[in-house]
Amino acid sequence: MKENKPQISIIIPVLNEEDYIRKVLVAIQKNTTSKNIKEVLVIDGGSVDHTVKEALDLGVQVVSAAKGRAKQMNKGAQMATGDLLYFLHVDTLPPKGFDTHILNTFSKGFEAGCFKLRFDSHNKFLRFFAWCTRINHQICRGGDQSLYISKNLFQKAGGFNEAYTIYEDNEFIQRIYKLTRFAIMPSTVQTSVRRYEQRGVFTLQYHFGVVHVKHYLGAGPADLYNYYKTHISL
Repeated sequence: MKENKPQISIIIPVLNEEDYIRKVLVAIQKNTTSKNIKEVLVIDGGSVDHTVKEALDLGVQVVSAAKGRAKQMNKGAQMATGDLLYFLHVDTLPPKGFDTHILNTFSKGFEAGCFKLRFDSHNKFLRFFAWCTRINHQICRGGDQSLYISKNLFQKAGGFNEAYTIYEDNEFIQRIYKLTRFAIMPSTVQTSVRRYEQRGVFTLQYHFGVVHVKHYLGAGPADLYNYYKTHISL
């Protein structure tokens, strides 16, 4: 008897993302190569633009949640009915066959993993940081690389820490590294440089670095968010 492969629930947190939601949903449709996508859940944190309409027009399920990416992703995980959860940022496009890569990697015993990263830019500074994402160390991880995780492991890890308004992906992945082997899959997601264009490449990367250091030195969620509001948020 042929073994049934696990089903994947794709979870995309959004807030006023009408310029990007269609792009990512179309990319998912074009790049799926298995029949194991159980559902695509767009978790909306209170958009006042056309984000929800764009998502509904493409036939995916939209779920309302409290504002905050950690809260939204936890809500998506709670609603998901698949065996594997795939968290995807709205401005990150998955590669061709992303679902097959996830299934194959999971079948090798990896309950969690991500893709390598590239930016939609030829900036050499950003290309260096993208190159670093092939290194399997938690310091090289981030939410833009997307994340798959078995639902069982997600629940064992306790989900995203909703105290974090920012840095929620990094904090969660650091906990995953302590619980299991983490896989870096061979393909590459493409993410937008929009934040770098708004703030400047060197300036934004510097402030991201400070956030990492502050967390390493013991700064809590409130301290990280205050730094973000002061130096990064527009």
